[in-house]
Amino acid sequence: MNPWILWSALSHTARLSTALQILLFLPLTLATLSTQAFLLLSLLLSIHSLIHGTLILLWGSNALSIMQVPMHPFLLLVTFNAFSQSAQPWLTTAVYWWGKLLTVCGPSYVAMEGLSSLLFAQKAGQIGRGIADEAESYQFVILILTAAAFVAAAWWVVIAYPAAAASPLSSTLLGVALTAFLFLVLIGFRLRRTNVVEASLLALFLAYNVWLCGFDQTSFSDPASSYAPLLSNILPHLQTLVNFITNTLPKPVLVALLYRLSILQVASRILPTIGADNWESDQEELDGRPTSIMTRILLTYRQLIFVMVYSHLLLLDPSSQVWWRWANIMFTLFLWAVELVVSPDGDDDSAKWKID
Repeated sequence: MNPWILWSALSHTARLSTALQILLFLPLTLATLSTQAFLLLSLLLSIHSLIHGTLILLWGSNALSIMQVPMHPFLLLVTFNAFSQSAQPWLTTAVYWWGKLLTVCGPSYVAMEGLSSLLFAQKAGQIGRGIADEAESYQFVILILTAAAFVAAAWWVVIAYPAAAASPLSSTLLGVALTAFLFLVLIGFRLRRTNVVEASLLALFLAYNVWLCGFDQTSFSDPASSYAPLLSNILPHLQTLVNFITNTLPKPVLVALLYRLSILQVASRILPTIGADNWESDQEELDGRPTSIMTRILLTYRQLIFVMVYSHLLLLDPSSQVWWRWANIMFTLFLWAVELVVSPDGDDDSAKWKID
């Protein structure tokens, strides 16, 4: 077997193992110990991820992905040992301020998700416009797909409406969001500053957030209630573990985490292409652009972002998650409105980023 293929397989398996360990260990600590123990593990994982990302930036070897796999169980054991008895005062202070930092960073996570979603929708609209210009048959296919996206978004909102509009305030916010979205779509079409691809993707983004606002509250069960002591028999032990994973990992949190990290990853790939001229094909010039440097930093420290975003989502109670969703919707619509106002007209050459 080719050594490169074997090494690549080991590296990807190690990355997957790292992600699964983080996904399981954080809610496991929150369920079996306490919030302070959870914050300590989050802090340790963040410090480790910061060191790991820095080593990748300086060294850049795939061996680092394999070498870090044993670190997460070790940090989990350190956390359990630290809180097996009364924690030291300095440790309690450290985790308190780490929790405060995660809370303070909450609005930045929401802003990054909204901005990245808008950026992705605009880039997809630009690509769709380019494909549609190649042939009329492509235009027909794009119209069908975007129409299906609008219908799916409308169906999604209707299905989520009873739970998402459970209170007068939430129903008012839903009405404001839908009305603002429709007006922005009409204004964008009238001014030729948007297209159906961009509008359909933002409709899906709106429906997705409305769905999360009305997610079944029973999904936010108390993690501690699903924990059972380990049994000596291996089969009951495995069944206990499966039940723990099924009941403890909060599904809305996992969905929000997957979307937030995915859209940040996509946006980091789009950033270097913004503002680049067609003739600017020299890779060295592109690598020196501020957006390219930002992309490299985001991709290098993506594990740190993963731990912090996941920790913040796990700390939120159900009501807080709902209001952060509404804030995300309103912030994204506000960004889109500003972008439609400040963008040049469709006939302007500088508008090619969006419609040409």
